[in-house]
Amino acid sequence: MRGALIAPWLVLGAVAILDFAMSLHTRRHVNCQIPPEVFVGETFEIEINVTPEIGGLTARLDWPKGLSGPSDILFQKKTDRGAMAKVSCVAHRRGNWRFDRIWLRWSSKFGLFEFVPNPKVELETRVVPNIRMVQSGEITATVQSNLFGSKANRAIGEGAEFHQLREFVKGMDVKSIDWKRSARQRTLVAKELRAERNHHVIIALDNGYLMREEIAGLPKIDHAVTAALAVAWAAAIGGDRVGHFSYDVKPRTFAAPEAGRRAFTRLRSWSAGLEYVGRETNHTLAMTELNARTPKRSLIIVFTDFLDATSAELLVENIAILAKRHLLIFVTIRDPDVENLVQNAPQDMSGVATLVAANQTISERRLVLERLARLGVTVLDAKPGTMTSQLISTYLDIKARELI
Repeated sequence: MRGALIAPWLVLGAVAILDFAMSLHTRRHVNCQIPPEVFVGETFEIEINVTPEIGGLTARLDWPKGLSGPSDILFQKKTDRGAMAKVSCVAHRRGNWRFDRIWLRWSSKFGLFEFVPNPKVELETRVVPNIRMVQSGEITATVQSNLFGSKANRAIGEGAEFHQLREFVKGMDVKSIDWKRSARQRTLVAKELRAERNHHVIIALDNGYLMREEIAGLPKIDHAVTAALAVAWAAAIGGDRVGHFSYDVKPRTFAAPEAGRRAFTRLRSWSAGLEYVGRETNHTLAMTELNARTPKRSLIIVFTDFLDATSAELLVENIAILAKRHLLIFVTIRDPDVENLVQNAPQDMSGVATLVAANQTISERRLVLERLARLGVTVLDAKPGTMTSQLISTYLDIKARELI
């Protein structure tokens, strides 16, 4: 009787030992590949190879704060080297991000055991500001076609910088005649002007806590950095000098305007290391410092945000002081989610309260932007997907009209 009771346990033990022995293989090798550098906001792939191949293999990565991906990774593709998986992930934050270990998991032949090793992988990638539009050549083509292509005559004829003298012909503006030189040469000659270059363009980035708010999957500061780099490249192509300035509770960094693509390289390197901070912005101190550091009339592009009309009062006052000497573009990022709240009819009292709050936010925002526009500030309140293109168009329009 006692033997009959022990027999099932002996059989189960024998099966377990057999299952463990059949499932025990040689040491598994894990090889992972990741791009060394990716643009913030873009999707990229991590390739994972495990040898030898194991049936039902899954894996899991401990995603760092700046990256996100699936919680479970399935190895569905078999190769000569073993099992392979390609993992799509998204870069949400700038910085250096690394994976130290990967968690593998598979079941034994009979399903009695589950193996969960965690071998070291030491993967690292660097998430940098997005310059996809610069690399594609889209901005270069746009700027060159506007300034040197189909609009070359406008760039030459309506500028403020002397280019050359040429014989006056019928149809030219009489005001362009140089009477003194015409008297010497005893024939009418006219001055040909061209668009002035070497303007100063200052990129001013507010890096306070409001710019950490996420819109369309990215913090506002990253949307601002993407647009800032794009317009800096456009300015470099257009012959202007570019500098940058950042601030939060106090002024942080300032770089004097510099000509050429060197300015863009410097701006890109600086913005890649720009930290995400939780400090409140002091616009009074920042705008006063910026005004003191830029004695020459410049085009200043301010990337910032505000909560309501009350919190924006000091911002408007200091922008007004800055606008007396310089030409300003005030850039804010519109939140599509808030606008969607207004467009959808509420279903309950909670929805009504949300609708009222969203309407009030939009109304106060509009009032602040209208005040800035009356001060002569060019206001750009754009959605994340259109901000870069609108900013470049605004810059080119200002340059063509010689407003700086």
